[in-house]
Amino acid sequence: MALTLGTTGMDSSTQAEVTTAFKAANADLGGHWNLVADENADYVVIDMDSLYGPMSWLRLHAAGRKVIGLTSVERNQTDYRLMRPLNASDFAVLLSEIAGDTPAQSQTAAAPVASTPAPAPSDQLPDAQAMPVDETEAKPLDAPAMASTTVATPEPDVEAEPEPQPAHALNLPPDRPLASWLAGNSLDRRVRLQRGDAPGVLIDPRSKVYHGPATLKPLAACFEGTLLIEDFQTPDAAAWEAEAAQLGLAQPLARLQWLGGLLAGGGELLPGNDSDGQYRLTKWPQTEREYPKHFRIATAMMKGPSTLDEVAAASGVERTEVADFVNANLATGYAEPVLPVAPEAEAPAKPGGGLFGRMRGR
Repeated sequence: MALTLGTTGMDSSTQAEVTTAFKAANADLGGHWNLVADENADYVVIDMDSLYGPMSWLRLHAAGRKVIGLTSVERNQTDYRLMRPLNASDFAVLLSEIAGDTPAQSQTAAAPVASTPAPAPSDQLPDAQAMPVDETEAKPLDAPAMASTTVATPEPDVEAEPEPQPAHALNLPPDRPLASWLAGNSLDRRVRLQRGDAPGVLIDPRSKVYHGPATLKPLAACFEGTLLIEDFQTPDAAAWEAEAAQLGLAQPLARLQWLGGLLAGGGELLPGNDSDGQYRLTKWPQTEREYPKHFRIATAMMKGPSTLDEVAAASGVERTEVADFVNANLATGYAEPVLPVAPEAEAPAKPGGGLFGRMRGR
């Protein structure tokens, strides 16, 4: 089984340099590696000398991913180091070293598990097979009787009942913000949304993806006000494929849900959340480059449960932005409230205890 490599946290010129060197090194090693998207890669190369490299390293490190640091100085944060200036020979040595550290994968590739081959496709129906019959329950009829009583009765046309909506969707108002439409199963089909001058966006709730601009801020207008189901258009399959190809690769629907949470509170926690309570991040969130202060907020929250004021003081970011960030990550499940622990009740003192009590009892 081939090992996979991805890249992130670098500009386009550096990525092109890494890709060229990787292809040359991989060819020298017999092509045992594949270059894939960073979220699907076994090992990820990060430019640790760039602005966003350390941010990407923190995110991947918190997720337990294997990181290769491209750097011109000695660093020990990453699992492997690829020194600048970059060349194919050094890259090949590193890839060989990594492959040597993963013997289990090589053994798996060398000895595949035996399996039963799938039958060849055929347009012929299989031969008829005799089915066992329980004689105690099914008594055969005489042939003449069967011939005389068998009548072809047409099946009555039955209209298909409409698929019921989810129970929680029935309890929601018909006009609600886009963030509410994205939650749960409110949308049950692929739709197109176009609001004013905002870019169009294709939403596939069943696959949990969307097609739209690479950045999030242009879509902020989609979250203003409320929407009816009639505001969503339903493109046919051909139109969907054509528009999706123009908009680019599918993106996780969680990004839109994150943006909806970020914009919903207007600088305050959403109703139902304690504004004086403590919150924590369950894992390192995906921070957006459009919101550079969020990296500082996430760093402060990863240290442990904190109130909004404590996070604001530790990160140097306004409390309103901290509240918006917490709303966004509550919407995607990356943050959670920390409930206060009730103090244990003290055991009541026993009467007559102590030296004087024993003396009185004599």
